[in-house]
Amino acid sequence: MPGQVATPSRALMPDYLRLIALFGIVVVNVQFIGFSVLHGFADPVAQSPADAVTLWLVNGLALLKTYGLFSFMFGVGLGFLMRSAARRGLAFGKLYRNRMLGLLGLGLLHGCLFFPGDILVIYAVTGSILYLLRDWPVRRLVAVGAGLLVLQPMIALPLLLAPSETPPEFFAIEQNALGAGGFLDAVMFRTVGFLFTLPVFLLVQGVSALGWFCLGLAAVRAGMIDRADHALWARARRVCLWPGVALSLAGAALWQWGPAHAGAALTVMIAPVATLGYLGAIAALARPPGPIMSRVLAAGGSSLSIYLGQSIVLSAMFAAYGLGLWEEVSRPVATLIALAVTLGLILGLVLWHGRVRQGPFEWVLRRITHAGRGR
Repeated sequence: MPGQVATPSRALMPDYLRLIALFGIVVVNVQFIGFSVLHGFADPVAQSPADAVTLWLVNGLALLKTYGLFSFMFGVGLGFLMRSAARRGLAFGKLYRNRMLGLLGLGLLHGCLFFPGDILVIYAVTGSILYLLRDWPVRRLVAVGAGLLVLQPMIALPLLLAPSETPPEFFAIEQNALGAGGFLDAVMFRTVGFLFTLPVFLLVQGVSALGWFCLGLAAVRAGMIDRADHALWARARRVCLWPGVALSLAGAALWQWGPAHAGAALTVMIAPVATLGYLGAIAALARPPGPIMSRVLAAGGSSLSIYLGQSIVLSAMFAAYGLGLWEEVSRPVATLIALAVTLGLILGLVLWHGRVRQGPFEWVLRRITHAGRGR
């Protein structure tokens, strides 16, 4: 549970998984927080060789892969919540409904105020579907999850690779809002962008999210998440890691320096394979930590606070109402800033957990989840 120090008596893999996924997510998100988002998905946007190399590494190593890790953990979280509710004799349906409503509310605020690429709304919608599948046997969850991951590129690629013809005046509006405007100007631009793109994101990301949800829940039901030494994690490392990473890097290279549409398509299609390889590699890392790493992992357990904190801090740093770094720094510098912000948030939560058991946004979500129970 968030705020607790990891011990050998509890599943360690989720702690490592959350921590690694948070760093992967932020290096992807900063490319959309610190720079224009109005270009087409497959358009190469590097302004220098250093920018091109950064985008190659981000797209090849993190894009869609760490989103898959985060989504997998959502399914794991459902399994843990079911365990907890059964152990404590709580009404799981009401708890889960409240939790999805809490995620929906936080996601709407996040998407409108700070980052239009929010995933919490998508998780709330697709997580509601997952509730209907909660009692399915492991084999069916795996089959449906794998099927959805295969289906996702078929749905996503026609939408993502469609020709982009953004009118020049839209770029001027973006510049005025993020590069020169105040907080309300930025919020208006983000809100319109969030509401406009949300239906597409629900299709593009929602299908894969539900697939990973199913696999995460299956991992809990099968006992795999409690056993980092499970044979299937070793098989994922052996079969998926190097081929998945190599093909993803090759796709990202084509995306940046060759036929961009072919490279973007390969990057999208191979992402689930690389993610499975990452899961296997993280399982190999999931060993009892020392005292310092235990505190870092406990802070990483407050993943909701870190995820939202990343957007809140970075949006203020890059927008004109903050430090005004939007389109003013290179992509390598922006990526380093994002990593430094994440490290700072983790350090802050290490100190926070010295006095308070839960992260601030975990506390808010827990209050919503248990609303009406007198707690």
